[in-house]
Amino acid sequence: MSTASDATRMIEALAAGDASAADRLLPLVYERLRALASAMIAERPRQVTLQPTALVHEAYLKMVGRAPEEAWTGRAHFLAVAAKAMRHVLIDAARRRRADKRGGGLHRITLAAVDGVAGADGAPHADLLDLDEAMEELARLQPRHARVAELRYFAGMTVGEAAEVLGVSPSLVKLDWAMARAWLARRLAAGPGRGDGEAAGPP
Repeated sequence: MSTASDATRMIEALAAGDASAADRLLPLVYERLRALASAMIAERPRQVTLQPTALVHEAYLKMVGRAPEEAWTGRAHFLAVAAKAMRHVLIDAARRRRADKRGGGLHRITLAAVDGVAGADGAPHADLLDLDEAMEELARLQPRHARVAELRYFAGMTVGEAAEVLGVSPSLVKLDWAMARAWLARRLAAGPGRGDGEAAGPP
């Protein structure tokens, strides 16, 4: 049986309440999760002290330590949820650092290097917390666009993988991603706290 099939079987067992499946699942998805964590951390400055391994384990414990908000439908879906959990771990850490430094030490990131996104010279930069605020706002306006952005940017999924998770066509994912990317660029360029302005309109 392939690793992907084994992982799907363990995910189904975990979702069914078999707590022991968590220990058997981690080795099957660890390399993908660690690569994802490494990519997320690489977007942050060097002063980020959380290492990829620690990020994987903290996010994994959050996922398997409580009942999922929605049933995991397979390996791709599980990885998408894991990416969201990692994002929340990083955001919580950024909030703690901001509180400790009273607003200092902002962490600059960019919507770069994913399927034609403008690089650092063309994409707007934003604090991690500003990006999270923008993503939450997009989720209220256009939930599917926000999900696509989360899968493509945070989870690093291909168009095909994102389409599988969402149950839509690859062409729709491409369209949603282009619109979400454009909306986020405008929103981040407008700056934080501009949710009621022009950038708040749907993509």
